[in-house]
Amino acid sequence: MGEDVEKLKQRLSLLDYLRQQRWTARSTAHGREFVGLCPLHPETQPSFYVNARKNLFYCHGCGQGGDLIRFVQLSRHLSFHESLSYLDQQSALTADPAAVLEQAATFYQQQLERHPEALRYLEQRGLRDLALIKELRIGYAPGGSLRRHLTAQGYSCELLGRLGLLNSLGYDAFYRRVIFPCCQGGRVVNLYGRSIAAAFAHRFLPGSKGSLYAWEQVQQCPEVILVEGLFDYAVLWQAGFRHVTCSLGTHLNAEQFQQLCDRPRTIYLTFDVDANGSGQQASQQLAKRLRMQGITTRLVVLPDGHDPNSFFVQGGDARQFQVLLEAAQT
Repeated sequence: MGEDVEKLKQRLSLLDYLRQQRWTARSTAHGREFVGLCPLHPETQPSFYVNARKNLFYCHGCGQGGDLIRFVQLSRHLSFHESLSYLDQQSALTADPAAVLEQAATFYQQQLERHPEALRYLEQRGLRDLALIKELRIGYAPGGSLRRHLTAQGYSCELLGRLGLLNSLGYDAFYRRVIFPCCQGGRVVNLYGRSIAAAFAHRFLPGSKGSLYAWEQVQQCPEVILVEGLFDYAVLWQAGFRHVTCSLGTHLNAEQFQQLCDRPRTIYLTFDVDANGSGQQASQQLAKRLRMQGITTRLVVLPDGHDPNSFFVQGGDARQFQVLLEAAQT
């Protein structure tokens, strides 16, 4: 019984269930915690908190708290076993893609420390801070094991294939790739797989790559460093530059562009200095679009052939990068 209950809660998280019931909330300063009006009693000031990582709720207004099953018991006036039956039907009817991607991201994160080749690759890319690696939820896809794990949780191969987690032959789509979860509003919306072997292409899952990476952490900053890639983001964060975000490529989608324009600020565009000039051309075009919206821009010029990641890997440090920021061109 205990194992079945855990599988049920993994298939349908508390936050996903509440959102299906049209509960609206905002994230708190703690990132994975959300607050909104309590669905269990009338109130005008939000006091109902959900910890998405622990899958628990607590209302400071009515004093009720617990997990998903407890919430269903209270909201639908059902017994424990009746709640289990109800939730089993709900999870079968509505498999939330974000919940599946959350499960995949957690599984990949658990694999990272079990595969020394993945940790060696991260170190080669300049990532040595294990706390940062954990905070960014970086994982590893060895291949051949995700399908078994997720089908054991009750997800169908058809669903996993539709989300891009399995290929057309039914095998794990990600193989020998370091995995970055891409989140939006506390939900995993995509996964980025960075190959540790030259034979395999880097790739996202099908669908939107989402908003700017970790945007919630820098939204209030008057100055923001914008980089192309997730390794660029990670090494800058590791070096102490906490006002950095990532566009996951040089082409911003409409939502990402609007995020940069949501208030007056200065954007330091820090794209790759490619041999063909594509990175700098993209940053100049983006700077022009941003200036038309009243946003101040600065073009950070890295040494030829470098991106922020390679700059730090090949001996650059935080002081030298700060000098580049101060010398950024208008």
